[in-house]
This record gives sequence, structure tokens and C-alpha cells, in this order.
Amino acid sequence: MRRMGRRSFVVGAAGTVAALMTAGDAVAAHRHPHRRRRAGAGEMRGMWIATVANIDWPSAPGLSAAAQRAELIAHLDRAVELRLNAVVLQVRPTADALWPSPYEPWAQCLTGVQGKDPGWDPLGTAVSEAHARGLELHAWFNPYRVANHTDPSRLVASHPARVHPDWVLPYGGKLYYNPGLPEVRSFVQDAMLDAVSRYAIDAVHWDDYFYPYPVAGQVFADDDAYAMYGGDFPDRAAWRRDNTDRLVRETAERIKEVRSGVRFGISPFGVWRNASTDPLGSATSAGVQTYDDLYADTRKWVKEGWIDYISPQIYWNIGLAAADYAKLLPWWAETVRGTGVGLYVGEALYKAGDPAQPAAWQDPAELSRHLDFAAGYPEVGGHIYFSAKHVKADPIGAMARVVADHYQVRARAPR
Repeated sequence: MRRMGRRSFVVGAAGTVAALMTAGDAVAAHRHPHRRRRAGAGEMRGMWIATVANIDWPSAPGLSAAAQRAELIAHLDRAVELRLNAVVLQVRPTADALWPSPYEPWAQCLTGVQGKDPGWDPLGTAVSEAHARGLELHAWFNPYRVANHTDPSRLVASHPARVHPDWVLPYGGKLYYNPGLPEVRSFVQDAMLDAVSRYAIDAVHWDDYFYPYPVAGQVFADDDAYAMYGGDFPDRAAWRRDNTDRLVRETAERIKEVRSGVRFGISPFGVWRNASTDPLGSATSAGVQTYDDLYADTRKWVKEGWIDYISPQIYWNIGLAAADYAKLLPWWAETVRGTGVGLYVGEALYKAGDPAQPAAWQDPAELSRHLDFAAGYPEVGGHIYFSAKHVKADPIGAMARVVADHYQVRARAPR
């Protein structure tokens, strides 16, 4: 998930709330006529809850089980208060787990010690408490990230990355599983699908991390895997994209086998390719292109129908020259048109009021304008906000403005 403090794009988120038709619905439909169609189809109103490095929750590692649970419930209650209908909870942040997994250790973000039992089941609790409040629970997994450092000895001794050191590559100050190894792809699927088999989650959700974001002067040293498995491809880039395609396609198939009705959604970086690179690309000049830099052909996944929804991180303001929200959203709407794949736009709530961001983000109405603009595109089925702590704090009232302008009444999530 791209956020503050990271490289900018130039260098380089069972039960649902019943949709109740009231006088308020009629007013909302009059003010936002394009939303009348969504009243029947549902509208995604989600927020991401990031756990890696304790970004959103728990607020610090090592809190008591009761304190952790109370903080989680507070986030869910805040979502209900704002008439959201889905939370996207990060449950596998660094090849570890927020449930009692037989594949991977307990997550370090809980206790401060990877592998230490926190004394409760965060994912199980999140599912039951979210559903009790009419919220969907989308379980957010990171397939390949192992650690935000490069020292395997800091991982718990039983960690699969230590048991299988040949699976792991250091890059850019982090450790990653090697996507080019079939045994890695099989393992990470098994690890993620364990949660699908155990809990009545509403969706499996991935963010933008596949092959790592490029780091100047660094080499992702997958020569051996390429020599072993890349012979049928014209170049390494094509082989890497095929590795990512395989992970997406295989996971999609296996989810349906494990639990019917569970959806599969991906939230990629917002630019597939620039039009200057590919005539099918967007009218942007972003320095990162998922197809070329992350080896993630996000457009293909939509066109092939491998995923149920896509939530591109269109984390830029309307009018930004290099990546204009008002140009990217129509590109994504055109991409999903006729595919049956849902489009839920990832929104950069975290930028609202940040003095380091462009002037547009100092205006509390910027995000609300995004929803006004999106209302002109019937392919847009809703929005997801990054992230929960910003939904809670809302320093300049940008989220409150969205709710006042667009979420006057409750709505069910799309199915």
C-alpha cells in the first residue's frame, strides 16, 4: 500500500448492511443522480486497516489482548458510525499471521515478538465482530514480503524463510520470497488459503506488492530461478509477469474450491502503463508502471476475469499533471467495462491535510470531489480509504465531508 514516507510515484485496500430506501435516499439520489443505479447494486464504502509496522492497529506491539481487541472494535464502530460497510484488515503482513496458522508464525505486530501467541484470535474476532455490525471483512494478505529488514536470523527459528533459505532474496533493505519458484507460489497460496478455510471472510484481498518496487542500484537476484524455469520466455520480464499471472490465476481457482462465495480482490498501484509506453495505457507520466516495474499485468487480470474486483490506488489529486485522478479513473472504468469485475477506487485519505502534499490536499473537499467525479462513471462501484487511523483522526474533516456529501444513508456492499 503506497503511503506517506514511501517513494513517490514519480520515482518509482458475510453480513452486509441492508439498503433502506428512505426520504434520505431520495434526497441523495437527487443530489447525485448516478448513485440511483447503485442503490440496487450496492456500493463499496471501505477502509483499510494496516497492521504492518503497527500503521493502524494495534497502535503498538505488546498491548494486552483486551486492549488490542478494544482498539479493533473501536475501528469497526467508527466504520459503522461513518456508514461504511467494509473493512479490509491486513492479516498476513510479513509472512506471519493474525490467526493460529499451521504454516506461519504469529505476527510480530501483535506482541512485539514474532511467533508469540497473543492470547486471542484477531482474525476470528474481526470476522465475527464485523459481521455483527453489518460490515464485510476482507482479509488482506501480502504474498511475498517476508521482513522489513534483510537479516533472516531476526525471524523466529521456525519461520519458513529460515527453514527454506533458498526461497528468500534480499532486496532494497527487505526480504522477499522468490516469486519465480513454483514451491514458493504453492506455499504462499497454502498459507493464505488456510484463513479462507477457517473463517467466513467475505474476500481475499491483495495490495500492490508483487515483485518489489524498483530500488536504484539494487538487483533482484533471481538468476538461478530464471535459468531453471525461464527458458520458454523471450526475456526475464515476460517470465516474471507469467510468475505473477500464475499466482493470481491459481489463487483465484483455489479460493473457489475452498469456500464458495468468497471474492478475490486486488488493489494495485494506480498506473498500469503510461500511454507513452503503450497506446493502451493511461494519459499519465508516472515513474512506476505495474506492468514493467512490478511485473504485474493488472489490466490482463481484469480482462481475463481472474479477479472479482480491482481497487486501483488512485492516490493523486484531480489536476495533477503526472497522474491526474480525472484521467486515471476513466481509464480504469473503461478497463473494467463489460468484464463483470467490480471497480472500487482506492482513495488517499492519508494525504488530506498533510502539509507535504500538494495544495489540493489541504482542501477538505478534495476527496468529496473525487466521489462527485466518479458518480459520472457507472462502472465505479465504490471507494476504499487508506487508512483506518486517518478515518479515525480526520484532521481537516475530509472524511466527514465525504460522509456528509455522499453517505447520508447506509448502503449494502456490492456482491
